[in-house]
Amino acid sequence: MSEPSFHSPDRFARLGVVVVNYGSSGLIESNLGPLAATLPGATIVVVDNFTTTAEKDAIDALTRRRGWRAVLSPVNLGFGGGNNLGVADAREAGASRFLLLNPDASITADAVETLLARVDEDELTLVAPRVLRPDGSEWFAGSDLYLADGRIRSARRRPEHAGASREEWLSGACLLVSADLWSRVAGFDERFFLYWEDVDLSHRVLQAGGSLEVVAAASAIHAEGGTQGVGHDSRGQPKSTRYYYFNIRNRLLFAALHLDERAARRWRRLAVPVAWEVLLQGGRRQFLRSPKVIVAGIRGVVDGLALGRDLADYPQPAGRGD
Repeated sequence: MSEPSFHSPDRFARLGVVVVNYGSSGLIESNLGPLAATLPGATIVVVDNFTTTAEKDAIDALTRRRGWRAVLSPVNLGFGGGNNLGVADAREAGASRFLLLNPDASITADAVETLLARVDEDELTLVAPRVLRPDGSEWFAGSDLYLADGRIRSARRRPEHAGASREEWLSGACLLVSADLWSRVAGFDERFFLYWEDVDLSHRVLQAGGSLEVVAAASAIHAEGGTQGVGHDSRGQPKSTRYYYFNIRNRLLFAALHLDERAARRWRRLAVPVAWEVLLQGGRRQFLRSPKVIVAGIRGVVDGLALGRDLADYPQPAGRGD
């Protein structure tokens, strides 16, 4: 293995690295530890979304031992809420660039520097690296939301759907964002709780006059399984009921928040067939093992449709962008 490149402490002095923990303290130590050691001057923040007292204590001990900052939430705020807390803490410590990294993702300092350079060129660009699996195959290199029906497909499938109205989005597994852009969009919308929050963030970046970019010269590794991303090639692998519920529900939440009534109605009409497609990502055998999978899908559809009707009674939590 080659020696890590030397980086001046000044290069990363404005950088805050935010990782949200949900029962993944072991992953954080193995993935974040080596990265933090090669980012001199960076502010490292670990947010614990509460699972157990033992896990909270493990994060507290880890951050004290490493000299990192810890934000110990007494409740689980979801992926977006946890990142919002972490960015606010990093910002308070003086950071103006934020690397948001999944516990099951790893990235080198050289790749971080490449992402930083792009954001320094244009602070209104939200950037992500190419994300690879441990075997080197591609997990993420851009993804599209198709506006006619709310389906998500990888960027490499664009030739199959030429002319379709679509909007790019960036995976929350690894993102780098400036303080200016984060303030403009007020961070993640915590109403999504889990899944689709990165789709929503990408949409609001574009609406705010920003841009999105997958920086091909930078790559990260995602050991799929610690967290489960929406819209990526993992068909046939059983997934959690939480994955199914929030993916199905949040597609309809996105429609209620961002589409005109005609388009939102079209997405709602497709709620059941699209929900079935989401369930099939885990393969048909899972239906024989547990009826909870089907129940999660039904609940996702019912609750998602209800959100479309009751959105006025479901306000967004106060943003933590400033």
